[in-house]
Amino acid sequence: MQLDEVLGILEKEGNPDDVKGMARFGINPDKAYGIRVPVLRKIAKTIGKDHELAIELWNYGYHDTKLLATMIDDPTKVTSEQINKWAYSFETWDQCDQACSNLFRKTRYAYPKIHEFYDKEEEFVKRTAYSLIATLAVHDKKACDDVFINLFPIIISGSSDERNFVKKAVNWSLRQIGKRNKILNQKSILLAEEILKLDTISGNWIAHDALRELKSEKVQKKFKDK
Repeated sequence: MQLDEVLGILEKEGNPDDVKGMARFGINPDKAYGIRVPVLRKIAKTIGKDHELAIELWNYGYHDTKLLATMIDDPTKVTSEQINKWAYSFETWDQCDQACSNLFRKTRYAYPKIHEFYDKEEEFVKRTAYSLIATLAVHDKKACDDVFINLFPIIISGSSDERNFVKKAVNWSLRQIGKRNKILNQKSILLAEEILKLDTISGNWIAHDALRELKSEKVQKKFKDK
């Protein structure tokens, strides 16, 4: 499928009312069609994997074309330089999270990029590291416990960052690790308690919120039932 064909589909599916709502979340209404993610996923299925088209869609610069690009790109063709370029051009949290969940985590650069990005100053680049941890904790079923335990220092490092989109991603990463299995649940609870001892504003929120879920009856019952 050619770029102009895809743009025609996006223009047809666009929702002006949703565009107005997106502006409240920092999305440029002049560069958005207002298409919801489930609709974009349906469009992505009709396109299939297309690395070159994904690059064109990303470079087109619309919010929706960027999200669609993350859905159709071929992870085997993604380069380290591409990940850097996209991460440094993230404008919203959902561009970051969709890229991590749909694409970055599937590349051979996923874990190296966590170590490369976690201490960057740029808010969405830093968020990328923690979004990767969270999505890998959910989807990388083959990873051993030590893979995630070795990421604990990175979570501690990010726990003092008070920026909204960073602290929420740090919290997300901690919760997802703690829901993988009983051992990681116990270790994540201890990590949260360690973060509490640091007594930072963001760290206290991250830890209390994580502990609430990780100690919840729902999560604990899941481990007892296994």
